[in-house]
Amino acid sequence: MTGTWPTGNVDDDARTELIISTFADAFAPLMAADPVAFRGKYRSMARDPHAFYRGSASLFYADVTARGADGAVDDGWVDERSGRIWVHGDLHVENFGTYLSDDGRLVFDVNDFDEAYLGRWTWDVLRFAASLALVGWQKALPEPDVRDLVGTYVDGYLDQVDDYRRAADDAADDAAEFALHLDNTEGPIHQALVRARQRSRADLLDAATVRVDGVRLFRDDVSVRRLPDEERAKVEAAYESYLGTIPEDKRSDRALFYRLRDVVGKSGFGIGSAGLPAYNVLIEGHSEALDNDVVLSMKQANVPAISRFVDAGTVEGYFRHEGHRTVVSQRALQVHTDPLLGWTELDGVGYVVSELSPYEVDLDWTGLTEPDQVAEVVGLLGRATAKIHCASDEDSEQDLVDFQVEDAVAASVEGRRDELRTWVADVGLRYADRVRADHALFVSAFREGRIGVSST
Repeated sequence: MTGTWPTGNVDDDARTELIISTFADAFAPLMAADPVAFRGKYRSMARDPHAFYRGSASLFYADVTARGADGAVDDGWVDERSGRIWVHGDLHVENFGTYLSDDGRLVFDVNDFDEAYLGRWTWDVLRFAASLALVGWQKALPEPDVRDLVGTYVDGYLDQVDDYRRAADDAADDAAEFALHLDNTEGPIHQALVRARQRSRADLLDAATVRVDGVRLFRDDVSVRRLPDEERAKVEAAYESYLGTIPEDKRSDRALFYRLRDVVGKSGFGIGSAGLPAYNVLIEGHSEALDNDVVLSMKQANVPAISRFVDAGTVEGYFRHEGHRTVVSQRALQVHTDPLLGWTELDGVGYVVSELSPYEVDLDWTGLTEPDQVAEVVGLLGRATAKIHCASDEDSEQDLVDFQVEDAVAASVEGRRDELRTWVADVGLRYADRVRADHALFVSAFREGRIGVSST
């Protein structure tokens, strides 16, 4: 393994200072804008090492790009092409789940593309491997079993890369045709899809709204706030602007579909979105029937962690703002995106707009306690990871990646696949050890009021 990697004997004081400074660089404006939200975020991160890992992507990239005498940790596994593809940016075991695609099918896939950016294909693989190692440790799985599980994930990734290359050689359908759905899954992934199928839009609407004078309005509770007239007018104008970003082939031909019914400010997001201003927007939907109303989320987009650690000049010039970047990224990585996905701008800041869908169910890891149960899942997650990488190449609508990713990845690992399997497991397990130590340092710094917001 080459390059500087924060394992072994690391000075605790120096490491704590790195954690503090990295979080300050990544979150300072958001912490200042909403310290209460960030106190909640940090309390959630303090819960356990994996929760800390989920909220510290910026620290991961500070480490993975650290340059020593030999270069970055993964220099031996990337070249000019495979080192600059669309990547998810925050791939961990809890960023997989179901969604209803624009062709009406329930699909199990990677989700949450807020951190997507251009980077090395290895970064998603390594970030997932460390996440899996953390979960394996929390489930008290022996290290050899965790290594095998990481290997199963890597094998799934490479198998899918091979499938795409064979399909291209045979002039068959490309990466867009691979999907995990009700007809070709079993076990925990199939169960997640079944749970999603049993949900209904009416249940979501009944939980979020009340009926007043024959129409739905948002329910008033502690997670929403009513907007003053000036702010509401700005949000309504931003909504109208957003409508122009919906692709023509995904736009409803029913004029009443987009009729605005109600708007509220929204809070109470999870670890990744703390401090980001957001609104919920209620629109008419397919018909005037109340159960066809649709709830949209309009959330301020954040700066992706990767962009702080790479040469972002060319990439940044491609985007109008972070909202535009997030949407372009998701459309590149996800073949059948939410048909309501789009972007807008509010007070000069980019926002992402998407449907709050009742059909989104995350993979439940609680019942996955034995290595064979986990293995049943992680091979498919490896394939899903390869899917998003290979869907975002020259066949997609963007032009920042103008080559076939599957060929670039295959060239980077040619003749060294067994070595790759071992290397990813080595790095993933070592970094999981580092995360557990970092978690303890973070908790101490947070309790002492050194992390940017008070713990009380």
